[in-house]
Amino acid sequence: MEAFYADIWNAGDMTAVPRLLTEQFSFRGSLGAQLRGRDAFQEYVESVRAPLGDYRCEVLACVAEGDQAFAKMRFSGIHRAPFRGYAATGKPVHWLGAALFRFENNTIAELWVLGDLVGLDTILKMNSEGLAG
Repeated sequence: MEAFYADIWNAGDMTAVPRLLTEQFSFRGSLGAQLRGRDAFQEYVESVRAPLGDYRCEVLACVAEGDQAFAKMRFSGIHRAPFRGYAATGKPVHWLGAALFRFENNTIAELWVLGDLVGLDTILKMNSEGLAG
């Protein structure tokens, strides 16, 4: 799980995908996208990282048992291109989330992430209106 966030999300290293994810990886992202397969997942990662410079995923807390792990997450970046219907502001954005992982043979088979989209959209709106600093 740590390599998943450090290598793929934070570093943008897509060469780590085959090593960390099963071929039929099932994913529901914090922004609501639902997809299956490594290629679709890589496209999703790139679609999130592109408008958010210095994109980071931080694991705030984690509990693991058997073939599952659950993490409290913080996602953040600098809003450098259109994102969720808002023009770039150059300002920081962040949102919280919760991630439930399921593993098969030391690789991630399934990941379900729920994100605080209301909180994210509130920050995006405030930034675009010049209300946040």
